Amino acid sequence: MSWLSRLRATFGRTREAFSGVESLGRAKKPIAPEFWEEFEDLLLLADFGVPTTQKIVGGLQLVAKQEQWRTSDQVVARFHRDVERFLTLPNPGLDLTRKPSVLLVVGVNGSGKTTTIGKLATSLRATGKRVLLVAADTFRAAAAEQLAIWAERSGCDFLRGNDGADPASVVFDGVQKGKARGADVIIIDTAGRLQTKTNLMEELKKMRRIIERELGEPPAETLLVVDGTTGQNAISQARLFNEATQLTGVVVTKLDSTAKGGILVAIVDALEVPIKFVGVGESADTLRPFVPAEFTQAIFESA
Repeated sequence: MSWLSRLRATFGRTREAFSGVESLGRAKKPIAPEFWEEFEDLLLLADFGVPTTQKIVGGLQLVAKQEQWRTSDQVVARFHRDVERFLTLPNPGLDLTRKPSVLLVVGVNGSGKTTTIGKLATSLRATGKRVLLVAADTFRAAAAEQLAIWAERSGCDFLRGNDGADPASVVFDGVQKGKARGADVIIIDTAGRLQTKTNLMEELKKMRRIIERELGEPPAETLLVVDGTTGQNAISQARLFNEATQLTGVVVTKLDSTAKGGILVAIVDALEVPIKFVGVGESADTLRPFVPAEFTQAIFESA
């Protein structure tokens, strides 16, 4: 099976969500107020969210008027290109130019954060990188144990602190160990209690300050992991974590289980932070770099 075929299967539910838009294009309906209302409703159902939907529809209405479009197929064809354009931002890949490169990984419990770290570590080890995994979530022993299993599987070094220890102290120890052992990449797993808890955000800020102090620069990457099935709730998470940690990228998991593919566009539009990876399954090779052109090919019938 080709990678595109695999993506089409993976994004099956998202393709279903966009099928209404595709049908609207094939119908070649006259461009009238009723058409725009139907089109807007379909975007909202696909979880683009109100602000992003209004921005997309407003832009399409302006171009339709300027270019004197007559039928819905013209709008949908341009919509395909606009989705790819919205999702395409600078610096889509990981910045691993420093040694060690510190990746601070944040997100709420249940988002797939620790599993994402394990998959990412496996991928980096396969390229010959020396990786240290740091379990700075000292509030959930299960998280550290899960990360230890991934470290053993992938051949990574591993560090954990005592249960209930100050997470920032574990980060400090991790940076020191990474430097001493010549690690290429240090990946730090953080606590994921409810994103509305102020103390969690203060902990993350403290971790960032320690990394900056010890390395003379901020983390090479600060990645937010969000569960794609949560839809618009992922936007509120992203905003709060971005305020606390200055995100450089987002990883969206469980996209094989959701029809809410529009959330990818909404996240990028809201934060102007790139989607760097997507999780499309359970096995270690199902964390993939996000390529906007591949995504649009996979979800649109005529792309």
